[in-house]
Amino acid sequence: MPQITSLTGLHDLEARLAPHFLTVLGGFNPDPGEAGIWKFAQTLVLIGPKEPGYWPHLTAQKEWDGRPDPVDRWSRRVIGRLACQIGGKALFPFGGPPFHPFYAWALRSGQVWDSPVRLLVHAGQGLMVSFRGALALRERFEIAPATRPCDSCAAPCLRACPAGVLGRAGYDVPGCHAFLDQPAGADCLNAGCITRRACPLSAGYARLPEHSGYHMSQFHK
Repeated sequence: MPQITSLTGLHDLEARLAPHFLTVLGGFNPDPGEAGIWKFAQTLVLIGPKEPGYWPHLTAQKEWDGRPDPVDRWSRRVIGRLACQIGGKALFPFGGPPFHPFYAWALRSGQVWDSPVRLLVHAGQGLMVSFRGALALRERFEIAPATRPCDSCAAPCLRACPAGVLGRAGYDVPGCHAFLDQPAGADCLNAGCITRRACPLSAGYARLPEHSGYHMSQFHK
């Protein structure tokens, strides 16, 4: 049984995540006994990729073996093991039931918001934000909120989608799939959603096109 070591702060958690190219993307203090969250949790933090370096690191791991769901299997191993080491609990946005409300958790995190095109936007990663899991922690940490970037942005995301399927009204998923089946959709399919890439924060974030292309290929199966 692994030895449990308590966290001394979020800086300690970040140091433990760094070798795996993961980072804290926000979090909150759940209500006592809140449904769907581990009953001992004083803090819930959202965990996601940290660039640069995440994708080369991930694709070099043993889960990248040609079998299904390598990213989810790697996430379970790495985040699950860390949860055991610190006496917390790992929660994931895949698998289930139970299905955990990551979208709602993100909106409570102080670092993630609903964007003009209704996709989640992060204070540092823009529309490229994604979550590999969450950690429910016994320790109580305060997470300072950031400023919503969209409030001072000209919102190029609203004009970016070449298929016109992403906007204030939401996301026309069937229309997106139909566009990706056409030659004109090759750029989105191979390098990632053009709307996500149009966000100024996304443009400054070092996510590789092959990383985005992989997830687009999984989405468009």
